[in-house]
Amino acid sequence: MSWFYLFLAAIFEVGWPLGFKMADVTGQKYLWIIFAIIAMTLSGYFLFIAQKEIPIGTAYAVWTGIGASCTFLIGVIFFNDVINLMRLLGVVLIIGGVILLKIGH
Repeated sequence: MSWFYLFLAAIFEVGWPLGFKMADVTGQKYLWIIFAIIAMTLSGYFLFIAQKEIPIGTAYAVWTGIGASCTFLIGVIFFNDVINLMRLLGVVLIIGGVILLKIGH
């Protein structure tokens, strides 16, 4: 169950940069900032629960890795962020590292 909580934490980790981006590009600045704060809070809460059974280093690396990879993909798909071979390779390496941390646990 702790890995499920860690996955939830990582999903909510994506919410705060997305909320800040939406606050910047839409007319609903305060609504999206509130969204970001709620996402941060939930992300931290689920990370706290997950770390009761998953070592802190593994939990933190997986949490940030999933969050960074998903945020990167959202930027590319929805906000026209630049995608090139080096950036794509970087995300692939992050995902590979997360997988190895899970397998090695």
